[in-house]
Amino acid sequence: MKHLLTRPLFQVALLATSVGGMLAWTGQHNNLEASSHREAPLVADDPLVDNTDVYAFRSPDAPANDANASVTIIANYIPFELPQGGPTYYTFGENIQYDIHVKNQADTRGDDITYRFTFKRFNEDPSTFFRVRLGKENLKTYYALDEIRNGRTTQIFGFEPVPAPNIGPRSIETPVGLNRTEGYEAYMQSRIRRTQSGMQVFCGQIDDPFFTDIGAIFDLGHVRPRGEARDGLARFNTHTIAMKIPVRLLTKPGVGALTSATNILDSNYIIGVWASANRRSLRTIAQNGAEIHRGDFVQVSRLGMPLTNEVINPIGLKDEWNSRDPYQQALPGQGTVQFRLNENLMNPELGLYVADDMPKNGAAPKPMGQTYFGEAIPGLSPLRIQTRSLAGLLPAVPNGFDFRNGANGLAVLAGNPVLNGTALAPFAQGGFGEYLLRPGKPRSVDLLPLFHTGVPNLPPYQLATGKEGNPLAAGKPFINNFLPTFGDMLRLNMAVPPTPRNSPDFSSEGLLAAAALGLADPRFNTSTAVQFIPNMDGFPNGRRLEDDVTRIELQAVGGIVLAAIGLWYDDYMVGSSPSPLTPQLLSVLNFTTNVEKNDKAFRTVFPYVAVPWSGYEGGDVAQNDMVAAQNRAMPAVGLGMQPKVAVLQGYPNPFVDRTTLFFELARPAELTIVVTDVKTGRKVATVAAGRSFKAGANELVWQPNGDVAPGLYNVTLYTGKTIITSTRIERQ
Repeated sequence: MKHLLTRPLFQVALLATSVGGMLAWTGQHNNLEASSHREAPLVADDPLVDNTDVYAFRSPDAPANDANASVTIIANYIPFELPQGGPTYYTFGENIQYDIHVKNQADTRGDDITYRFTFKRFNEDPSTFFRVRLGKENLKTYYALDEIRNGRTTQIFGFEPVPAPNIGPRSIETPVGLNRTEGYEAYMQSRIRRTQSGMQVFCGQIDDPFFTDIGAIFDLGHVRPRGEARDGLARFNTHTIAMKIPVRLLTKPGVGALTSATNILDSNYIIGVWASANRRSLRTIAQNGAEIHRGDFVQVSRLGMPLTNEVINPIGLKDEWNSRDPYQQALPGQGTVQFRLNENLMNPELGLYVADDMPKNGAAPKPMGQTYFGEAIPGLSPLRIQTRSLAGLLPAVPNGFDFRNGANGLAVLAGNPVLNGTALAPFAQGGFGEYLLRPGKPRSVDLLPLFHTGVPNLPPYQLATGKEGNPLAAGKPFINNFLPTFGDMLRLNMAVPPTPRNSPDFSSEGLLAAAALGLADPRFNTSTAVQFIPNMDGFPNGRRLEDDVTRIELQAVGGIVLAAIGLWYDDYMVGSSPSPLTPQLLSVLNFTTNVEKNDKAFRTVFPYVAVPWSGYEGGDVAQNDMVAAQNRAMPAVGLGMQPKVAVLQGYPNPFVDRTTLFFELARPAELTIVVTDVKTGRKVATVAAGRSFKAGANELVWQPNGDVAPGLYNVTLYTGKTIITSTRIERQ
C-alpha cells in the first residue's frame, strides 16, 4: 500500500510537467557547460568538472542486513587521464563544488542530503619541475567535506590530504620521492578517512572503472567481433570521490537501520543518487595568468543514470541537461526540460536502430510517417524490437503489442478493465496509467520509469514466473526502487542484500541476470514469494562497479525488460510455443559488445576501485594484449551462461594468517599459482603446481609459512609459462 501514499504527489507533479511552465524557474542553474566522458559539446573546455560516472551499491564486504550495513557511493571526475600525463599531473580543481546528492523522500523538494567536497592545491617546492621530489609535492591537494542535511550545513572534514598521483615507483616508493616503501596501493588505503558515525571517505586517482568499446559504438553503432573489440577506457585513470555510508545515515527520517526492514524490497529504504559539479559564474584571467573567481556557484555538470546524456539525449539538449537538476525545473517559455527529456525516453533514438524499415516475417506495418534504420546498423541486429508481441493473447488486442518508435505499445490497453489492480490502471483506479501509457510513445511503460521514477513492486512489473501466461497478472517480485521524483538519478533499494562477488551466480548483467535466474532456475522459479535472487542488487537497482551498463541498456532498448515480465518476443506463439526462450529472445540475451569487464580487477575492500595505472607503465599495451588474447580464447555464449575470463581475488585482503584465493575460469585448465614479494620480486610460495581446476568458480586457501613476513605480495596464475591473471594481497 506504500504507493498509495505517493500517488497524490505523483499526480500533481505529472500535471505540472504536462502543461509546462507551471513550475517557477529559479535561475539558479544557468546553461553553461556539460559533463560525462566528453559527451556534450562544451565539456572539452573544462574537464575538471566532467562527472564521468556515478555508482551506488550495497557494500559487498558489509553484507548483513543490520546496523552495520552500508552503501558505497562513487562519483568520478576528469575523463581519459593519461597515467604518464606529467609533469603537471591531473588533480581535482579549485573553485569547484563537487556534490553528491541523495534523495530519500518523494514529498520534499530538492535534495534531502548533499555531500559537498571542495579542494585546495599547494606547491611545497616551486624550485623543481617534478611533481614529487625529496618528500615534497607540488599541486599537493587537500579536501574539505561538508554535509548539507535538511538545509543545515555541518563540516565533516576540514583539511584532508589527497594521495599524489601514481607517477611511478621512484616518485612514490624511494627516498628521492615520497618514500612510501609500502607501495602505492597501501599508500592509497592510508588516505581513507573515517568518522565516528562509521562513514569512510576516499578522494584520489584511480583506474577508470567504466568499460566499453567506446570507439566502435560511437562509429554509428558498430559492434566489433570478439577478439577485435577494445575497451576504450583501458589504461586510463580518473579521479574519484568515494563514500562508504551506513544505511542508517541515508534513510529518511524515522526509518533508521535495516533491522526495521519488513522485507528485501521495503520501500522505506529507497534512495536516489546523483552527482554534480558547480563553478562560480565569473572567471577573470589576468595578464600574469592568475585567475579570479567571483559570483554565485552555478551547476555545470551532472550525472545520475549512466549514458543518459551520452546516448539518450540528442546533441541539442546535452548542454542544457547538464545545467539543470533532476527536480522538474522549468525553462522560460519552453515548457519543462523534464518533459522534453521524457520524450527521448519514450521514443529513444536508439529505438530507430533496432527496427528494420522494411517489415519482415509478419511484422506490423510501420506507424504513419515513421522511418527506421535497423538495416544500416547490423551490429545491433540481435536487438530487434517486438512488433506483434503476444498476438492473440488478449481479445482486446488481437494483433498484439508493437513497441517500435511511434507505435502505441501497451497504450492500446489504456482504460481497459484488464488493467485494474496493476500499476497501469488510471489514477482513479489506484494506478499510474496516465504517466505510463501514452499513445505513440511505446517506451513510456519501461524505459521512462527505469530512468525517471524507478519501478514499483506492482503488476505488471514482476517476473513472468507464476503469471501463467498473462503478463498483467501478479508474478515474482524482483525490483522495487520506486521514488517518483521525475528525474534522472540512480535509484537504489538499500534493503536488497549485496551479491557476494565470489558467488558463481554473480553477473555483470545486474538485474537482467536476476531476472534470468528468477525465470529459469528451479531455486527461484517455483513460487512467487519475495526472495533474494542473486544480482537483484545490480543495475538498474543502483549500479555496481562490475555492471556492464552499456550492454544492459542496449538490451533494455531491445525490449528485454518487457520480455522478463511476460511480453514475449514476436516468435513466441501463444498456445503453441513450448518455451518463451525463443530464438529472438535468446538473440537479445546473448547480445554483447564484446567488452564485458574492466581492464583491472576491482578490489575486495573499500573503495573497491582498482589502483590507478602508473605513469611509469604508460604506453605499455601488454595488459591489453593479454586481455584480448583471453577474450579470443573464451567466447561469450549468453546471459547467465557465458564463460568468464579468469578473475582472481583474495579474501580477506589484507589478511593475518590465511587468505582464500577465488578465481573463475572459462574452461578447465591446469594452473600454477605463484606468490611473489612485490618489493623484491622473490618467489615466496607456490600455492599450486600444474594442478587441474574446473571451469567456473574455484577457491584455494593459502596459509603462508612463518618466514613470509607482513607486506605486499603478487599472486599470479599461470598456464604453462603464460600469465592468465594476477592480483595483489597484503599480509598484516
